[in-house]
Amino acid sequence: MHVALPIVLLVATTILGSLVARRVGLSGPLLLTAVGVALSYAPGVGEVHLDSEVVLLGFLPPLLYATALRISLVDLRRDVYQIIQLSVLLVLFTAIVVGLVSWWLMPIGFAAALALGGVVAPPDAVAATAVARRIGLPRRLVAVLEGESLFNDATALVTVSTATLALQQSVTPLSVGVDFLVATVGGIAIGVVAFLVMAFIQKHVKDTPTSVALSFISPWVAFLPAEEIHSSGVIAVVVMAVLLGYKAPYIQTPQARVSERMNWDSVQFILENMVFLLIGLQAATIITDVIESDIGLARTSAYALTVLATVMFIRPVFIIFAAWLGRVARWDSRPLSLREGAVAGWAGMRGVVTLAAAFLLPEGATPHRETLIFIALTVTIGTLVLQGFTLGTVAKAMKLHAPDPREDALAAAQVVQASIDAGEVAMHKALEDPRLADTPEPIMKSLEKQGMRRANLMWERLGSSDVLGPTQQYREIRQQMLAAERNKVLEMRDHGLVDHEVIDNILYQLDIEESMILTAEDRDAALGEAKPLLTPEARRGGCEHLVEAADSCTAPQSHEGCQACLEEGMAWLHLRMCTACGFVGCCDSSPGAHASAHYRETGHPVMRSFEPGEEWRWCFVDNLPG
Repeated sequence: MHVALPIVLLVATTILGSLVARRVGLSGPLLLTAVGVALSYAPGVGEVHLDSEVVLLGFLPPLLYATALRISLVDLRRDVYQIIQLSVLLVLFTAIVVGLVSWWLMPIGFAAALALGGVVAPPDAVAATAVARRIGLPRRLVAVLEGESLFNDATALVTVSTATLALQQSVTPLSVGVDFLVATVGGIAIGVVAFLVMAFIQKHVKDTPTSVALSFISPWVAFLPAEEIHSSGVIAVVVMAVLLGYKAPYIQTPQARVSERMNWDSVQFILENMVFLLIGLQAATIITDVIESDIGLARTSAYALTVLATVMFIRPVFIIFAAWLGRVARWDSRPLSLREGAVAGWAGMRGVVTLAAAFLLPEGATPHRETLIFIALTVTIGTLVLQGFTLGTVAKAMKLHAPDPREDALAAAQVVQASIDAGEVAMHKALEDPRLADTPEPIMKSLEKQGMRRANLMWERLGSSDVLGPTQQYREIRQQMLAAERNKVLEMRDHGLVDHEVIDNILYQLDIEESMILTAEDRDAALGEAKPLLTPEARRGGCEHLVEAADSCTAPQSHEGCQACLEEGMAWLHLRMCTACGFVGCCDSSPGAHASAHYRETGHPVMRSFEPGEEWRWCFVDNLPG
C-alpha cells in the first residue's frame, strides 16, 4: 500500500496538471515542474530522491522509442548536417565552454567542471517539442529539434562518463576518442541488429495484442545490450525505433499499427509529463543539501545563475553562426535560415536527462557534488521558465509560424488522388485474373464510386463555400444514425437478448467508425484562411500542360459562379476555372461536376481553383498539381 499510493498520486497529479495546462494554454512541462516545486515544500510529502538509474533505464528508453518511432527517416537524412551540428558539435562546445567557466569560477577541478558542462549541455526532447508544437513552429524546424534531442543525450552522457572517469583515474585524448567511437559505432550496430531481430519477429506475429506487447519490450532489447558493451544505449534505441517506424507498414498488420500507436500515445503521455513533476518534487531536497554545504546557498545560487546565463548564451550564438557559415561556405545545401537559427537557438529547454546525469556524478569522488546538482536543477527550471515562456514571442518576432493547415489539406488531397488513381489501375489489372473476369458491373461501379468519394472528401476540405458538401452531409447524417444504432444495441444488451461478446464487437465497430468521423471533423476545424494558397514548389508537377498554363492570364467567363449550374438551376460547392478559355465550373463534389465535364468535352487540360485565397492548379491529363 505504501508503494502503490504514491504511484497513484503521481499519475493522478500528472493527468490533472496536464489537463489544466491544456485548458489554460500553458506548456505541460512548465506547469508540472512548478507544481512539483510547490509540492516539495508541502507538509507530509517528505524527501523525494529520483534515482538516476530509474530515469536512465526506466524512463529514457521508452520515451526515446516513442518519439523516434514517429520520426521520419527521410527528414533525418535530409537534415543530417543540422542534426549532427546540434546533437554532437553544439553539445561538446557547450560542455567545454561551461566547463571552462565553472573551472575558473568554482573551487573544483577541470574534470568536475567538464562533467558539469556535459550535464547541462543537452536540451530535452519532450520540453522542446512540447513547446514548439504548442506555439506552432515550421515543421522542418520541429523535425530538426526532435532529431537533435534524440541524439544529443548520447553525446552528453558519454562526456559525463568520460569526465567522471577522469575524476577517479587519468585519461588521455586517445582513450576519450576511442570511448566516443565505441559508444557511437557500437550503438548504431546494436540498434541495427535489434531492428532486424524485432522486425523478423513482428513480421511473423499476426496477433495484435502480442505484436503490441512486443513493442513494449523493444526499447530495452536495444538499450540493455548496448549499455552492456559500454556503447550508447540512447543511439541504439533511436536507430532501432526509426527503422521500425519506417518499415512498420511492411512488417506489421494494420490493426497492430493502430493499436500500437494508441497504446504508446498513452505511455508517452504519462511518462513525459511525470518526469517534469518528479524534477520539481526534488527541489526542496536539493536546496536543503546546498544550504547545509560548505559553499552555501548564496554563492551556489550565483554560480548557478552564471552557468544558466552561459548555457542560454552559447546555444543561439553557435546556431546562428553555423547557419550563417553554412550559407556562406555553401557546404550545406539546406542550412537553417538566420530566423530559423534564432528560434532554434532559443529552444534550449533542459529536462530530466540533465538532472539524472547530475545524480550520476559519484559521491565522494566529486567535489561539491550537491552544488553541481543544484546548478543542474537551476539550469533545468531556468531554461524551462525563461525560454519556454518566451519561445512563442521569439518565433512571432522572427515571423515563423506553423504550416498552413490549408496547404496540408491540399497536399493530402493530391496524395489521396494519386493513390486512388493507382488503385484504379490495380483494379483493372485484377480483372485479368480468370477468377475475377466475370465480376458484376455493379461491384465495379461501387469500387469506382468508393474511390471517387474518398478523393472528393479530401478536395472538399478546400474552398470557402457555405454550402454543406456531400462529405459534411454524410458525416452529420451518419452521426445521427450511429447514435440511434448504438442506442438500439445498448437496449438489446440491457435486456440480455444477445451474448455480451457479440454486443461488444458491434459497439467496437460503431466506436471506430464514429471516432474516424470525429477525428476528421477536428482536423478540418483547423483549416483557416490566411495567405493565398499555392501548391508548394517541391510538390508541383512539371508536365507540359502545367508549364504552358503557368503564365496564363485568361479572364473568367463568369464572376457569378458555375455557368452550367446557373443555367440548370443547380447549387455548387467549390468553383474551378479553365486556364485555356476561362470557363467557370463546379468541382466533382458538386452535383453537376461541370469542371470535369468541361475537360471531357473540350480537352482543355488545366484548371485552377476559383475560390477566394486559392491559386493552385490541376492537370486533368496527368493528374498532377501545379
